[in-house]
Amino acid sequence: MKARKGFNLRNVCGEQIIVPEGKENIDCSSIISMNESSAYLWKNIQDKDFTAEDLVRLLMDEYEVDEETAGEDVRQLIRQWQTADLLEP
Repeated sequence: MKARKGFNLRNVCGEQIIVPEGKENIDCSSIISMNESSAYLWKNIQDKDFTAEDLVRLLMDEYEVDEETAGEDVRQLIRQWQTADLLEP
């Protein structure tokens, strides 16, 4: 997987949001808000190929979470990112 180009994490009034940038993303009509952990993951995967296992490992390294919990969180997050069209096919 890879994060789509042109979607960048920004801090806006204390909120972490994904902002579409560039003419290829001009039709984006929604703002994607990120919590602390999803923003952390997004920062670490931009411009890189990654797997779900990479995200699980990042969560486990940064937070006190077991592999099962991290795995479920990552599966849900990937579904959300796919629904928001934030990932390249």
